[in-house]
Amino acid sequence: MIILGIDPGLANTGWGVVEQTGSRLRCLAYGCVSTEPTDDLPQRLAQIHQRLMAVIDRYAPSECAVESVYFGSNARSALATGQARGVALLALAEKGLRLGEYSPAQIKDAVVGVGSADKRQVAYMVRVLLGLDHEPAPDHAADALAAAICHAHARGTAARRGAAV
Repeated sequence: MIILGIDPGLANTGWGVVEQTGSRLRCLAYGCVSTEPTDDLPQRLAQIHQRLMAVIDRYAPSECAVESVYFGSNARSALATGQARGVALLALAEKGLRLGEYSPAQIKDAVVGVGSADKRQVAYMVRVLLGLDHEPAPDHAADALAAAICHAHARGTAARRGAAV
């Protein structure tokens, strides 16, 4: 099973591809789609969509995990993230991928064991869980890999309960 994790953002959309074989997880690739704030919004969204489509074409995931939007005190930032998340979801729909959506706290809990973990803790545990020789960077890519790990754990839990994710 190949799982694509996505950490959406207008400035930086992280992505990570994880292969799951039984309970074993292996990192296949990760990266970040960065857009320029000087570009028009439609251009930025198109760049995110095109790059994610290329990742999907290259790694052929069968399922995807996307971090849900956190609505903190900055509504403008949440709106921009929601727009980036929307084009990511469009790419997944166009490719017919199954989707799992997880809150930041769910992802942190699945990877670190604490829903309030900080970015350093997430990156460290992603490195440990995937057997990497370094922490993935930038942190958006580490967060995307964490989303994929969370989805793999959720799939395993659902399978043990006999339910679908």
